[in-house]
Amino acid sequence: MAHHHDNQHNHSRSHDHADVDWAVMAPLLEAQAELFAPMQAQVTAWLRTHQPEPGLIVDAGSGPGVVSCALADAFPGARVVAADASGPLLERAAERADRLGVADRFSTLEAELPAGLADLEYPVDLLWASRSLHHLGDQRAALVAFAQRLAPGGTLALLEGGLPTRFLPRDIGIGRPGLQSRIGAAEDMWFNEMRAALPGVVAEIEDWPALLTSAGLRHTGTRSFLLDLPAPLSDEARAYLVSYLGRLRDSLAEALDADDVATLDRLLDPGDKASVHHRPDVFVLTAQTVYTAEKPE
Repeated sequence: MAHHHDNQHNHSRSHDHADVDWAVMAPLLEAQAELFAPMQAQVTAWLRTHQPEPGLIVDAGSGPGVVSCALADAFPGARVVAADASGPLLERAAERADRLGVADRFSTLEAELPAGLADLEYPVDLLWASRSLHHLGDQRAALVAFAQRLAPGGTLALLEGGLPTRFLPRDIGIGRPGLQSRIGAAEDMWFNEMRAALPGVVAEIEDWPALLTSAGLRHTGTRSFLLDLPAPLSDEARAYLVSYLGRLRDSLAEALDADDVATLDRLLDPGDKASVHHRPDVFVLTAQTVYTAEKPE
């Protein structure tokens, strides 16, 4: 299960790992996580109020390990395990840990979630799960499995929900106004279809505090974190947006009408002055919500 920090729903990934070319996806995942680093720093500071000195941190669904390494940096006394079902992404995580000088207390675990976490040798003090839960068919059962891996007094931090990423004004001067809203509706449709196709899917009301409580944990906090990168964007943010919009266009083309697809093509054409390569009004604005819960001692 790969770990992502992208839009509300991760249309760029699949519940079937065989469908994903991780060699192609990894740079986008890394660029996205690095772009979202200011938000992650806020999240980490908040997590420190729940677990000031964790001995073992597990990033459940780590992907290429950008956040795993950030956690290792933020908690210098902790051992960090990046757990993911994708071997190629874990290789990149290990390389990143080595490059950043945290490899001596960093390891990887190739594992399907949640069952693969049973291979951990020790109970977990801080288990971080960022948008990996909604790719599991039975989310309630997965939370129970996560809770079982926690040490008494350990914390589960779950990133789910928040607000979709916005990057365009309502009227961009080409195509029909409101393109971003229609993209959002197509993403919601994709997400519903993705969930419905998962093995063993169980419908749940997404009341995360209630689900955490039902897993035997004590809900200790909910907080949303804002990422606000206003126009004009940096070169790095603009390059990410180009890649991200390209993934949107590829995955949602069948759900959008021909005029919207044509508008997306113009937005992605580097030779078009109205494209995101050149236009001065693109931005990145999103909010992510984190829920924390503690295992009773």
